[in-house]
Amino acid sequence: MTHITTEITRRQALAGLGAGASLLALGGCERVLSQSASTQSGEGAALLEDVAWNLLRHEPERATSLGVDTGAHAALRAELEDQSPAGQKAYAETLRTDLARVRAFDTASLDADTRTSFEVVESAYSTALDGFALPYGDVAVGSWRNSPYVVIQNVGTYLDMPRFLDTSHPVKTAADAEAYVARLEALPAALDGELARIKAARDMGLVPPDFLLDAAISQMEQSIAETSGGGTMVDSLVTRAKEASLAGDWDAQARPLVTGPVTEALKRQLEELKAERAVAKSDAGMWARPQGEEWYAWGLKAATTTTLSPDEIHQIGLDELDELHGRMDPILKEIGYTSGSVGERMRALAKDPRYKFAEGDPGRKQIMDFIHERIEWITAQMPRAFNTLVDPNLEVRRLPPAEEPGAPGAYGGAGSKDGTIPGRMWINLRSTDMHRKYDLADLTYHETIPGHVWEGEYSNRLPLIRSILSFSAFSEGWGLYAEQIADELGAYDDFKVGRLGYLQSLAFRACRLVVDTGLHHKRWTREQGRQFFVERNGSHPDEVASEVDRYCSWPGQACGYKIGHSEIVRQRTRAQEALGDAYDFKAFNDAVVLGGNAPLDVMAKNVGRYIERAKAG
Repeated sequence: MTHITTEITRRQALAGLGAGASLLALGGCERVLSQSASTQSGEGAALLEDVAWNLLRHEPERATSLGVDTGAHAALRAELEDQSPAGQKAYAETLRTDLARVRAFDTASLDADTRTSFEVVESAYSTALDGFALPYGDVAVGSWRNSPYVVIQNVGTYLDMPRFLDTSHPVKTAADAEAYVARLEALPAALDGELARIKAARDMGLVPPDFLLDAAISQMEQSIAETSGGGTMVDSLVTRAKEASLAGDWDAQARPLVTGPVTEALKRQLEELKAERAVAKSDAGMWARPQGEEWYAWGLKAATTTTLSPDEIHQIGLDELDELHGRMDPILKEIGYTSGSVGERMRALAKDPRYKFAEGDPGRKQIMDFIHERIEWITAQMPRAFNTLVDPNLEVRRLPPAEEPGAPGAYGGAGSKDGTIPGRMWINLRSTDMHRKYDLADLTYHETIPGHVWEGEYSNRLPLIRSILSFSAFSEGWGLYAEQIADELGAYDDFKVGRLGYLQSLAFRACRLVVDTGLHHKRWTREQGRQFFVERNGSHPDEVASEVDRYCSWPGQACGYKIGHSEIVRQRTRAQEALGDAYDFKAFNDAVVLGGNAPLDVMAKNVGRYIERAKAG
């Protein structure tokens, strides 16, 4: 259950008192104006609500993840997104129509929060439509996973659907279970829709790099081996239906669908991936793909919500990396690592057995225990960092083993809007050697509290469309700022090596700016990208291997992190300079997080409003 403490600012209170006095003391003209503004706000909210449901009708899985596929919208629980070329074209047309409606609406008399929501929709939809106008790819509308490849090692329904059905689709009633079966019935069509799109892309000359296809083929074969026997998608339904005491033979309904039509659809995708592999090359970046430079420019814009060029982002990464290594150097010297570059000394530190976890399942348990202990500590610190508190429903889970080879070290996100689905930190445990005791705390703060899970609780309080739309630069920038908050609250005061892990994390994100643009713009090889991480930052080779491959399949996405973090820090400096003694750490954090997930320019406007309120007293 999420508990939210709200506060009414002095300015809001005065505004409310002022409105009441006007109605009592003034004549009909002011009353009409007030009623007109109220009507306008109501119409604006209604439009935003309509826009949200129009989007969810194209992505019913999101409705389930948010917990809003109930009542009049319950039918969405049995549906899947239309992945076919025609379905994606219809999706784009809905965005185009609703963007025109949003732009035509007069926002002048709206309150600041509602105006912000209109600005967010306009940014997300215009960027998405630019993506749909490109000749190929998968556009994540108001989300983070844009990819030129519809099916690859970390993109595709074959990966997403088993996890979604197991963790997000509820099985509490017979209607839930029937909707689950209906989704299994719809799954082959979704897979074939993707197949049509990747075949069309190959006809245009778009073929992923051979090393990505090797990983995707291996994972697809593993998925087929599982679905041939039923696997998670059957077992999850049967187990949870039994736990809920639901009558009916759910195994008999689900198993033939998965072992038959679903498996056959996966085999058709596998056949296409193998055909692509036969003609694939090793060039890692978008520069080697048809219209790749155009696609990459859009990918950077979508990820950073800026118009920074690849060269500008590359240089920002180099500059910030040097600054961060300058902060790491004296700590390394203090703990006895005095010779070699920062990267060399961090590689030496990574070999220190004091900071390793045990191998195998004992080490996996150590990692889980460590994460839970850090969550308990940071949760207790939150009243020192925020005036407005939330109480997230949170769980930590291991990534499905089939997903681990192509996945990052961890990722996380908020729970459902109704609180029934918890926020989660997914941890990659294919090898305990991926993690160290000096960097796992920082990773935990990023993914959980006060990072993604914490921030998502605030976004879930906003109008539905704001809970749907998110932006990498804000989400991941906030995740890095959450790491900074933990440091500022004393997470590493008694553990200097832990602060090295935190600073290396920031430096790792600076490296991402360099490597992503290096791969896709400067024609770096995959190996060049890996070696930059290892040599310059001391990163673990196993971790960066999947990282670099991820940048190859999600071009631009990795740049959102540090660009977003740097902008939040820049806005904090702006507030400090503008307010002097009136600046308040907790009030600033509230201003950013209560404004919700937004493009960076919209976030800056929210900070500007905080500055105005603070100056007004």
